[in-house]
Amino acid sequence: MTGAFLNALGILLGSLFGLAQRAPLSARTQDFCRRALGAAAVFAGLRLVWLHVNGSFWSCAKQIFIALLAVTLGNWIGKLLRLQKISNRLGRRAGSLIAATGSKSPPAAADGFIACTILFCAAPLGLLGAVTDGLVGDVSLLALKAVMDALAMASFMKMFGWPAALSAFPVYAFLGALTLACQFYVKPLLATHGLADITCVTIGFIACVVALVILEVRKVELASYLPGMAVAPLLVWLFH
Repeated sequence: MTGAFLNALGILLGSLFGLAQRAPLSARTQDFCRRALGAAAVFAGLRLVWLHVNGSFWSCAKQIFIALLAVTLGNWIGKLLRLQKISNRLGRRAGSLIAATGSKSPPAAADGFIACTILFCAAPLGLLGAVTDGLVGDVSLLALKAVMDALAMASFMKMFGWPAALSAFPVYAFLGALTLACQFYVKPLLATHGLADITCVTIGFIACVVALVILEVRKVELASYLPGMAVAPLLVWLFH
């Protein structure tokens, strides 16, 4: 649960930074942070691919092909299940709480807590990071999310005040529970059939898709790609 702890710690540190910050970050600083986070997402994703693709040249090529196919099929399945619409509905719920804050003086303490909890728990990067942490103990994606949440929390503190910082605890509980579930239930099943590596390779490619959103290259339905994590081991099992 190291990754979940890092994410919660990032939220708390971002809260302290937001309380101490007198002026919002400049546009130039925000642009630099966005570019740096986008580059970090690409690096973390390709690192997962590099570490978990193994064997001969043709074996590596086969693993990469299966992972890319899983990402594509997973995206189709996600669209059929309308996962992005569910994610958007949660986002609108959080957005309505944020918008309502401006009309309340003082703002309701529960609004900031609920809004931040929804946003930080529903982020696709958090789900990818928790699965990776549970399967192979890699916390790079959750560490990246910790930095992103810290920057977001610094802004939210100006709107919601200190109660928003309490969202770190449900985020830790949610991501920690998901990590433990993957570690004790999913990992043994995948390890028995040698399928953990292909799952991590697929997650690495999905992390690269996350970078497109961070860098604002194009609008991507991130939630729709999540089924790819389950499709990848299934494809390997079928092709074996």
